[in-house]
Amino acid sequence: MSFALVRSVVGAAVLAIASFSSQASLIVNGDFEANPINPNSWTWMPSSQVPGWQGSNIEIWNLMNGVQAVTGNHFIELNAHGSNQGAWSIFQSFATDIGQSYELSFYYRARNGSNEQFEVTVADLSQTLNDHTNRGWSFFSSSFVATDTNTTLRFTSHNSGTIGNFLDGVSVVAQQGVAAVPAPATMGVMALGLLLLGAGRRFTHR
Repeated sequence: MSFALVRSVVGAAVLAIASFSSQASLIVNGDFEANPINPNSWTWMPSSQVPGWQGSNIEIWNLMNGVQAVTGNHFIELNAHGSNQGAWSIFQSFATDIGQSYELSFYYRARNGSNEQFEVTVADLSQTLNDHTNRGWSFFSSSFVATDTNTTLRFTSHNSGTIGNFLDGVSVVAQQGVAAVPAPATMGVMALGLLLLGAGRRFTHR
């Protein structure tokens, strides 16, 4: 076996390890791009028509009133158009490992002014956000520990009416280092890479 071939195989093994290690968000449609919306327009629909989300109506914007999305082209207004009973609230449930630490992050912005506020809850984390401005996006990031195999993330507006509280780029990822034991497949790839690397070294020093 040539060293070039060994190096190529080891490189592939490293890429495979990286793919296992990369953390994809557990939130489905966290940037609200799944529904087609024309530029400079908006629409609203029942949450049942927005992949991943449940709860109240969801109003999706695409570059309306000069507001640019942070991720992709779309963002939502939590205080959506249409009728609603009780507080405006949307949520999404996802599989988690008990005791695992996760990182929640998202962007938020006021539509009109600082009197807008909403609450975000997930597992042992609950926080009311009232520090946002209509002059730009703010970024929220915090960790939580899963207490169940199924966890629900919820956003609830503290304002009535159909104006207020933009959201974008919602993400939940498992924090690195908490679940320290690599998956068996990852261990196998690592072992293969080390074995081939040793073979390559023996070959070049013959």
